[in-house]
Amino acid sequence: MKKELKIPRIKDGTVIDHITAGNAVKVLHILGIPKSSSSTVSVAMNVKSKLGKKDIVKVENRELDPHEVNKIALIAPKASINFIRDYAVTKKHKVKLPDEIIGIVSCSNPTCVSNAKEPVKSRFIVISKDPPRIKCYYCEREPEDIADKII
Repeated sequence: MKKELKIPRIKDGTVIDHITAGNAVKVLHILGIPKSSSSTVSVAMNVKSKLGKKDIVKVENRELDPHEVNKIALIAPKASINFIRDYAVTKKHKVKLPDEIIGIVSCSNPTCVSNAKEPVKSRFIVISKDPPRIKCYYCEREPEDIADKII
């Protein structure tokens, strides 16, 4: 059986692979696409893989910063980031949630000090990495849908 390439290769950029099936749109939102990007973006959803189904996002001419990678780890803990140069993978790494998340997620508790008009950044302790579960450092509330609380 002939293999078929469903998404074209990119010359330079980033490929986010092994995104939890159905979460590619959330990854695009984290990256500010389409608002902040003029790059070509390819998205594949519900792609068959050895472990079931996954999503893939390819962004030409863009490298992700560590802040964006941490956000992606919250919604796709098994994702891998591949940096592409001249059609070849030059660097590949799996996302990894840090033990603490600062300034990335807003607390769902409206009376939390991190939501007051105080100079306090949101701060969460990671209590489970897969599936991702976090709790607010200040009020100990756990957000129900982390993706909806990403700043």
